[in-house]
Amino acid sequence: MTIIVLNFKTYRESTGSEALRLAEICEDIARDYSVQMIVAPQTADIHAISQKVKIPVYAQHVDGVGYGGFTGHVTAASIKAAGARGSLINHSERRIKLADMEASLSACRDFALASIICTNNVATTRAAAALEPDYVAVEPPELIGSGIPVSKANPSVVSDSVSAVKKIAPRVGVLCGAGITHGEDLRSALDLGSEGVLLASGIIKAKDQRQALEDLVTGAK
Repeated sequence: MTIIVLNFKTYRESTGSEALRLAEICEDIARDYSVQMIVAPQTADIHAISQKVKIPVYAQHVDGVGYGGFTGHVTAASIKAAGARGSLINHSERRIKLADMEASLSACRDFALASIICTNNVATTRAAAALEPDYVAVEPPELIGSGIPVSKANPSVVSDSVSAVKKIAPRVGVLCGAGITHGEDLRSALDLGSEGVLLASGIIKAKDQRQALEDLVTGAK
């Protein structure tokens, strides 16, 4: 089943009540088109959304710390209690060092949370795959929000990442991000060997979010 992860970031259109409305749209799309939708809202919105939808809700970040004096950190225990089923790690807008990735991943495992480590090139993808998260999501940062899909601008980074991951950790899935907006972008990402995509502004900033998601999934068939 095609996996579509929608990162809500901190856009006005995906904050608070708007975040819940968008999550409900994603649930409708998952049901109507037989795709696996995952939403990643801001931490403060996780609980409200997880109470209203059945699709997986992920955090946008988790720190590799536990209980104690860690003011301002986001713990795996807290997002699990809020209803999250997983977390993004090392998004290009929240980049961390390799040792911190490992700590964040370990924290996710301690609380049975799924993990998506974001990477920006084949070398980073290779290093992330060695940690054996559930997924790696390759997205060159220069293409994020550009409207230019990585599957067209730099298809080799996707296909080479898929190849690298499968050699190191065959069970780790590969997602493709950056600039994915249209159905043909999703189709290209799948054709290059990815199992799905990581989306954000192309859907969230669309005038009609539901229509944008419908066009994405139907255009890929």
